[in-house]
Amino acid sequence: MKKTKGILILLLVFVMIFSLFGCAGSGDSDSGQEAAETPEGLLEQIQSKGTLTVGIEGTYPPYTYHDEATDELAGYDVEIAQAIAEKLGVEAEFVETKWDSIIAGLDAERYDVIINQVGITAKRQEKYDFSQPYTYTKGVLIVAEENNEITSFEDLAGKKSAQTVTSNWASTAESYGATIEGTDGFSQSIELVLAGRADATLNDDVTFYDYKKAKPDAKVKFVATSDEVNLSGVMIRKGNEEFVNAINTALDELRAEGKLKEISEKYFGVDVSVE
Repeated sequence: MKKTKGILILLLVFVMIFSLFGCAGSGDSDSGQEAAETPEGLLEQIQSKGTLTVGIEGTYPPYTYHDEATDELAGYDVEIAQAIAEKLGVEAEFVETKWDSIIAGLDAERYDVIINQVGITAKRQEKYDFSQPYTYTKGVLIVAEENNEITSFEDLAGKKSAQTVTSNWASTAESYGATIEGTDGFSQSIELVLAGRADATLNDDVTFYDYKKAKPDAKVKFVATSDEVNLSGVMIRKGNEEFVNAINTALDELRAEGKLKEISEKYFGVDVSVE
């Protein structure tokens, strides 16, 4: 009987020891599972897939457009995006969309960033992060050549300004009392001004110069230049600080190497990457 009790006690001891080891092993397994389930940051995701997905218009020369000979995407913002992607060790992949839905596309995670002359404004910074500026421009007020009624931004009060409705230019026009005639982009805005369906349009100076270079006979002129410098940066969903820092580092390196200046002078003849 005593022998039987001894065997039972030994068995109980072994069961307790295995249970303890089992619990310890189970705890380690849970810890490993939790570590494996930790979500990657956006930078890690981009580097894992090997592509930086970029939201872009493709219809906003000289920033983003299709080359007439090859139909391939070209432009200042296209090359900026490609240079940033190269610094991150990945390829740039472009998703073309209209301006008025481009920010919604970022919200829906259709792309990682927008690189399409997005103005850095206080209102946008409430919801999105931006890189440091990579473009510095000034706004111009554009009217038909025969229009002598509008000579300043203040003259926009009560007038129609042709703009993409979600752009900072639309906000500026509205701030001077204009009503907005919605368009899909700068070319259409100019068409409405020429057709007399809008009194004016606002955009940055280099876009106007590029348009006049391509169409020197176009009957439009600019009559006023804003004092305020417009800053454009890479637009990113909030909560990706490591990724924002990586893009800023890339821009710092590109600026130091003279690459930003090179791209700028290729498209504008001047360096718009500095203030």
